[in-house]
Amino acid sequence: MARRPLSLQARSLLAASAVLVAFLGLTGIALDQAIHQALLKSLHDRLQSYAYGYLATSEVGRSGRWTPPEVPPDTRLDSPGSGLYASIVGPVEVDGARFSSWRSQSAYAITDIPQFDQSLKPGAEQFTAAPVAGGGGKVYVYSYGFSWEKERGPVLLTIHIAEDAVNLDAQRNVFRRSLVFTFGGLVVGLLLLLLGLVRWILQPTRRVALELGRVERGEQEQLSTDYPLELKRLARSINDFIDSERNSLKRYRNTLSDLAHSLKTPLAVVRSQLESGADGKEFRWTVLEQVGRMDQIVAYQLSRAATSGHSTFAAPILIEPHAEEIVGGLEKVYSEKNILCEFDIDPRAQFYGEEGDLLELLGNLLENAFKWARHRVLLTARVVPGAPGARRNGLICMVEDDGPGVPEDKVEHLLQRGVRGDERVQGHGIGLAIVQDLLKAYRGSLTVSKSENLGGAAFTVRFAPG
Repeated sequence: MARRPLSLQARSLLAASAVLVAFLGLTGIALDQAIHQALLKSLHDRLQSYAYGYLATSEVGRSGRWTPPEVPPDTRLDSPGSGLYASIVGPVEVDGARFSSWRSQSAYAITDIPQFDQSLKPGAEQFTAAPVAGGGGKVYVYSYGFSWEKERGPVLLTIHIAEDAVNLDAQRNVFRRSLVFTFGGLVVGLLLLLLGLVRWILQPTRRVALELGRVERGEQEQLSTDYPLELKRLARSINDFIDSERNSLKRYRNTLSDLAHSLKTPLAVVRSQLESGADGKEFRWTVLEQVGRMDQIVAYQLSRAATSGHSTFAAPILIEPHAEEIVGGLEKVYSEKNILCEFDIDPRAQFYGEEGDLLELLGNLLENAFKWARHRVLLTARVVPGAPGARRNGLICMVEDDGPGVPEDKVEHLLQRGVRGDERVQGHGIGLAIVQDLLKAYRGSLTVSKSENLGGAAFTVRFAPG
């Protein structure tokens, strides 16, 4: 079974959670390392202060014995096993007397700290950044080498201060627990805040889905347009698509209804002839006449059904190659008139719709021009740039001829269905009506005027940018 895809909300929360956890995790690691270094620095400074405290209040006697101060720098140094230890090591003899290494009372029983036996040069110091074994556990050791001036010359000594790692580890663990609780609460709080933000941000998309459901159930005609800027164009495009589909369905239903209604009369005439018992030549001509009439009706209704209408997502179609195809056929049909058809077409000129609609539109306009022209026809196509952010550019197409033209007072009558400019000229009078139906479906316009270039009629079609 196919896995259900995650919603936008779930995807956003999942991605944000991963980023948030990774960021806070890395931040926590960095903070833990920083605190650890700070604790080590504090421990180093503290142990160093203990060493300096001993050096400031102690001395080496003539007997070679180290005399510590009465009060140690920290009281733990007088408590066995307290976790804080001190030691002094030096040469075997001092002024002819044997030097005795010294340890604080807390370190009497401690013999397993190797650093306590090391000697350093005067002024050198050493601090173990990582704990070492000793004192029944692990300890941090600070060592400092110094010289003690005596009558026979300086005495080189080294003082060692050690402290159990338990104290530093305990402080670090307290910080880690605090960090975990703080960051954990922060993650939960931020995720809840993010959930609220995502729900608020995606609220318009949920409205779109809800309104689409109401449109499908017939409870609503279209989507509302009070959406954020990013969704307003989507809502407008969906509304255009809905209108286009409804108009197409309405047009198909109307075409079938008109076809059925139009065929009733010729069929009734044929039936009446059959019922009257008419025969011979009169009956034959009557049937042929009505069959011809039905053929005209069917051709007319099929032409209407071919208008597919405005398409929001239609691919652009170049004007020039289709115009050449149409003109090539018309030149054969009207070869006896020897008409010259000229093009003034912008190579960028495009029609946004069905190819059949473009052929129907140009075909009817050019055929009308060829029918009435004396010698010349001119087809012009220009691009109308749209405003910034428009989905498509506009288009102006003009078909001109050098024929008799159309009087201004007869333009409206000429554009009606079934009306021909001259009854003596062969045709059905529906070509320009089909053009108007197409333009209505594509939200275009048609104007008829006098041609300034050729002197005849000029039919101008305009499609606004969208």
